[in-house]
Amino acid sequence: MLFSSTGRPHAVALDAPGWVVGGAADRQDTDSLEREAGYAPPAYLDDFYWWAYVHPNAVRFFERRWLVNFILWGNYVRLRDAALAELGETLPGRLLQVACVYGDLTGHICERASAGGGTVDVVDALPVQLRNLRRKLPADAPVRLLVRNAADLRLPDASYDQVLVFFLLHEQPRALREATLAEVARVVRPGGKVVIVDYARPRWWHPARWLWYPLISRLEPFASDLWHYPVRDFLPASVRDLPMQRTTFFGGLYQKLVFTR
Repeated sequence: MLFSSTGRPHAVALDAPGWVVGGAADRQDTDSLEREAGYAPPAYLDDFYWWAYVHPNAVRFFERRWLVNFILWGNYVRLRDAALAELGETLPGRLLQVACVYGDLTGHICERASAGGGTVDVVDALPVQLRNLRRKLPADAPVRLLVRNAADLRLPDASYDQVLVFFLLHEQPRALREATLAEVARVVRPGGKVVIVDYARPRWWHPARWLWYPLISRLEPFASDLWHYPVRDFLPASVRDLPMQRTTFFGGLYQKLVFTR
């Protein structure tokens, strides 16, 4: 959930000293920092996703695991666990999660990082999402929460051992999706792993083709791209031809893609 059509916003680290993402007491400070830095959330989020991610009432409404599971046709735990299985039982290195997600995925990632002595960075374009995530995580979680444009991460090259992109790509306009994947390929180290979980084109008999597609096309206007094009088409040339493991779920409606840099 992560780009401004009017230029690149300044990236603000909400975990920096004095600017901790937290409860109501921190709200004034983080809002002030955003204004001082000239930061504004990407325009397309307000235009198309105010109802799901931007408005605080939307965050409160959707932050229910049963509801996330319902939206994913009962497949949330299965898809979450498929991503976690790729990342490993313990995480000793540096992991980047591109965009916050509703549910408990990030909590499980942080537990594995704690067990392995690793660290987790979570980036998102919306401070409201990062504050929501902070509330879900224990105080000692080995995590940094960073306001970042996914298409312009402003993070060092080859700095992560693993990168996870969980149900983000279908929300993005194509140009931003391509830029995001180029950034993912840039920040993962040689030999590092990229894990992508998102929608895919279901099999011809799947009820989602007739029931879900008209609804999701209206609510999420860029999602149909993942029904019509393989994710490989959006990857930068530097990684497009790498071997990729693809697993589908629930009659093809969802996919997990894994490749090593």
